[in-house]
Parts: sequence; C-alpha cells; structure tokens
Amino acid sequence: METAWQSIVMVISGVLLLRIAGRKSISQMTMAQTVVMISIGSIIIEPIVETSLWDAIIGAGIFIIALIIMEYVQIKFNFFEKLITGKSKVVIENGVPHTENLRKLRYTVDQLEIQLRQQGITTLSDVKTATLEPNGQLGYELFPDARPLTVKDFKQLLRIDQNVDANQQETQNIFDELSDKD
Repeated sequence: METAWQSIVMVISGVLLLRIAGRKSISQMTMAQTVVMISIGSIIIEPIVETSLWDAIIGAGIFIIALIIMEYVQIKFNFFEKLITGKSKVVIENGVPHTENLRKLRYTVDQLEIQLRQQGITTLSDVKTATLEPNGQLGYELFPDARPLTVKDFKQLLRIDQNVDANQQETQNIFDELSDKD
C-alpha cells in the first residue's frame, strides 16, 4: 500500500515539476533541458524501484493508471485540464510580440521567430495573433493580406473576372445595338 501512495505522490510531483519546467516538447528542448527532464524521471521513479521488482512493476502500473485517471478527469472537468495541462498563451498580437507573456513562458523572441520560420512566416507583422499551445506548438492567424490564396479565394476571383467579362460584353452589345439602328 505504501508503494501505491509513493507512486501517486510521485506522479503529482512529476506533473508539478514539469509544469514549472515549461511547455516545450522533447523535440524543442535544448540538450540541457532534455538531460534535466530525463533526470527528473529517474529521480521520480528511484524511490519506488529501490524496494523490489514487484514493487517497481506495481509502481509503474500505478503511474499508468494515474495517467489514465488524470486524462479522464481533464476531459470531464475543464478546471483540471487548465490545472494539469495549462492553456494557450498569446505571444503575438497584431504583429507585435507580447513580451510579458514571452517572459512568463521563459521564451525568447528568437525562439518565437524560429517557430514562425518553420511555419513559412517571414515577417512578424504578417501575424495577427499567435499562441504558444500547452504542447509547445505555435498556433497562429495571419492578417488577411498575408494569408495564402485558397481555392475559395480563387473561385471568388474567377467569379469577379467573369462578372467583368459579362459587363464588358454588355457594354459591347449596347454599342453594337446603336450601330445596328443606323
């Protein structure tokens, strides 16, 4: 029973430690951050593993069960989702980096620019809003003039072009009509 309580305490401690550590996925971490995260994992599991093989298996099973319960609670209750996972933070508003939120996230403008370039965005002023998601990914909305042309936009352009052609044809018909009356 003591192993179960240790496992639960370690899961809660691990979640809190990782929330404090920041919101970056493994692929976005520096080498030092990766080493620290792996070390935290080892430190968290060590008190459980030291006792016996069966205790380690039970402890790992409890970790998995605790994870499943935490995911279920997050789905059922929005409060717990915000508490455990966090929520998106605005990092760019109207083309201007939101430095206060970047500072709170311990995220530099250079790191933000790297993620924007990876998305094919070359200018901060093209970004209407950008958010750093709880999983470390960047979400963004471009200003209308900076958005790529979509099929819908293209169809609208074709309709406008067809309307211009129709208007030109009507204009030609009016002149043709006058010359026919003479």
